[in-house]
Amino acid sequence: MRILLYSEHLDQIKKSGLGKAIKHQMKALELAGINYTLSSKDDYDVLHINTYFPQSYQFAKQAKAKGKAIVYHAHSTEEDFRNSFRFSNMMAPYFKKWLIKCYQLGDVLVTPTNYSKELLENYGFKQPIHAISNGIDLTQFTHIPNAQEKFLQKYPQYTNEDFIVMGIGLYLERKGILDFVQLAKDLPEVQFIWFGYTNPKMVPPKIEEAIQTQLPNLYFAGYVDNVIIQLALQGTDWYIFPTYEETEGIPAIEAAAVGANFIVRDIPVFDHWLIDRVNVYKAKDYNDFKHLIIQAYQKVLPNLSDAAYQVANERSLERIGQQLGDVYQQALKINQQKKNHTKI
Repeated sequence: MRILLYSEHLDQIKKSGLGKAIKHQMKALELAGINYTLSSKDDYDVLHINTYFPQSYQFAKQAKAKGKAIVYHAHSTEEDFRNSFRFSNMMAPYFKKWLIKCYQLGDVLVTPTNYSKELLENYGFKQPIHAISNGIDLTQFTHIPNAQEKFLQKYPQYTNEDFIVMGIGLYLERKGILDFVQLAKDLPEVQFIWFGYTNPKMVPPKIEEAIQTQLPNLYFAGYVDNVIIQLALQGTDWYIFPTYEETEGIPAIEAAAVGANFIVRDIPVFDHWLIDRVNVYKAKDYNDFKHLIIQAYQKVLPNLSDAAYQVANERSLERIGQQLGDVYQQALKINQQKKNHTKI
């Protein structure tokens, strides 16, 4: 069995969560001993397609016409498209129609969480849908000795007396960046640093205004590679994830992998696997975030890092590779059944 991992515009999306998920797939298949190729010129048995751009749709349509088994990876939904780029809310209903058109080509659908699976089921899909985490390469998330000292060397504007809260994400309203900026305004005793970048021309004016905010305790670090993210997660005091919508939320898994203490917004995607005051702290609204950060600053919140690590361990790439292998077998079986039915 040979898998074609097909992803359009990979160079352009490599810095995104989607790009990271695709890299995880490659490693997961290697660990599971599953043969795969990235070249559409190679022969293959199952097309595993990750993107929904026009060329991706056409390629999947051609593969279907050739009788290939198709696994379509549903990384995106209408819900997580909203409150992102300029005009995204106006375009969201049309985006949903396009996603449905693309995903209908799959013999089997894969999506990162039970939450996103439920969204897709409500879209009306009839083919099997599997909730499989994007996973995490635990070998890349190891303990960094003297992480705080190394972080302070990298960002010398801070001292070991500072209490530092970090955030990660594109400059999108959906990611909670407006709340992050407001928290910096309301908590001047706390240092806030945000990792990630989006071209300001692509975001609404209120986001553009927010990222231009000048405060002594607010810093936008821009895009950095994963090594720096790991260092920051271990070298700062707390990580917060104020996102309003995700299909999974890879940064939360990464925070769990390095034993960071963190706060997420209490939204459905985190139900059942991130448990409030067991392996994470959850905030229902802005005031909750503010209150929890104050408690963290005062050092009265218990450390949950050991329990958080188990979240990452359950999503190791070894396990993800095995789960994907089962999905490919199912796609082949369903595709063969369709062929047999056509012959009758």
